[in-house]
Amino acid sequence: MANADAATAGSVWHDTVRRVQGSGVNRFHRYYCASPGWSRLVRTTLVPAVLEGTELGRRVLELGPGPGFTTEILAGVAPELTAIEIDPTLAGATRDRVPAAHVVQGDATTMPFADATFSAVVCLTMLHHLPDPELQDRLFAEVHRVLGPGGVFCGSDNPGRGLRFHLIHLGDNKTVVDPATLGARLHTAGFEQARIRAGSRIVFHAHRPR
Repeated sequence: MANADAATAGSVWHDTVRRVQGSGVNRFHRYYCASPGWSRLVRTTLVPAVLEGTELGRRVLELGPGPGFTTEILAGVAPELTAIEIDPTLAGATRDRVPAAHVVQGDATTMPFADATFSAVVCLTMLHHLPDPELQDRLFAEVHRVLGPGGVFCGSDNPGRGLRFHLIHLGDNKTVVDPATLGARLHTAGFEQARIRAGSRIVFHAHRPR
């Protein structure tokens, strides 16, 4: 019986960390990002660190909101909020959580929005979920395209340090952004005034020229 239990436990663990089809996120990671602990971190630390001193303007776009905790907070400060999420289940969860937001199921590297649509684009802990740096750069170019003149691109990401990060991302995409080169990559995409702060989180702000 002990061996059978051990085999079952191994099967459950394998199933838990297996990537969800099309999302680049394993089931444990998905569970963690829907947990009260993550919600509290988002509310008290993650979003305030990005929004402090930042004027978002009227029309805001969020990239990769996951289950919508970040969207819920942004809806309180953005008169018009749109979110784009590649995973259909998570897009549905965000719609349910934040009815005031317009949630689009789609790919942030090929967005279905017209040029210069938004006054701000916010990207919170999703860049490392893209499969490679080339897609990150494509996303930066798309953000530049959909931002209006003078619009701000701001966000944060995990620096990818420590055992906890690697365990949570077991089997996931984890293309960690290098803060030392992020500013240059944003400038290459056409942004100016790129400011990067590195610590327990990478926080960045950049603007499309007027």
